[in-house]
Amino acid sequence: MPETTPAERVNIPLLTLITQQSLDEDYQHVAERRATQGGASTHRRTLGTATVVVAAFGLLVTIAAVQTSQHAGVQTASRASLIANIEERRADVNELEDRLVSLQELDVSLQDNLDDVTTAYQSALARVQRLGTVTGLGAVTGPGVRITVDDAPGVPVSHRDLRPLVNGLWEAGAEAIAVNGQRLTSRSAIRNSGVTVRIIGNNRSLSPPYVVTAIGDPRTLQADLMETSSGLLFRARAAQLGFSWTMDRVDQLSLQAAPPRLLRLRSAVEGTAEQNRQKDQRKEASP
Repeated sequence: MPETTPAERVNIPLLTLITQQSLDEDYQHVAERRATQGGASTHRRTLGTATVVVAAFGLLVTIAAVQTSQHAGVQTASRASLIANIEERRADVNELEDRLVSLQELDVSLQDNLDDVTTAYQSALARVQRLGTVTGLGAVTGPGVRITVDDAPGVPVSHRDLRPLVNGLWEAGAEAIAVNGQRLTSRSAIRNSGVTVRIIGNNRSLSPPYVVTAIGDPRTLQADLMETSSGLLFRARAAQLGFSWTMDRVDQLSLQAAPPRLLRLRSAVEGTAEQNRQKDQRKEASP
């Protein structure tokens, strides 16, 4: 038998390798003994030895065959189990990948909804702030002017003097106005109750000096006030009656919100809208 290299032996099956190596060694052993010993006794001993060797070889071959068969069965079962496990894990991975794609799509959809809701909320918040500024039901801060009006000796300031000033500030572009800290709203009215000036709607009485604060563009609010008819009327009454007033530019003013109150609806029993309007006009015209 030709000699095999170690690399070739690796690729030879176990059973074949055992058979080949055993036979080669037996033949070599017998040949050596025949060369050194002669006669029939040597032949008998060699034959007996060969018989024992062949029997042992057969036993080894049987054991190797059984082990190879068992090992092959174990390998086959392990391979099948491994393939089944791989397929199961692959199915799990595919399921997780599908779930990941679904969650990513859901995340994108929720993010779009969040953006829409955030935009709507910011728009609503800005609208509430604008309405709070206009109606007086929301606090507001910003630059503006401060006008202080005080009684003249023996001549108290009345609603007839403060009303033109407030109306002139509205006409000049004021965004929010307060008198002695009392915020004016669309339901507010300045009237006298005897010699006391009151803000109707806020249900508050005022006392001099009267500090009128108005938020608006301080660069134009003062000049624009004096160009309105109401502003000119206020200035004329101040000069005629002699009460003092000063106007200052303020970089930062804070006006509180007016106290919230429910709208009061007049019943039809009290008269028509025109009658109510005339009644209000008569009240305003009275001192």
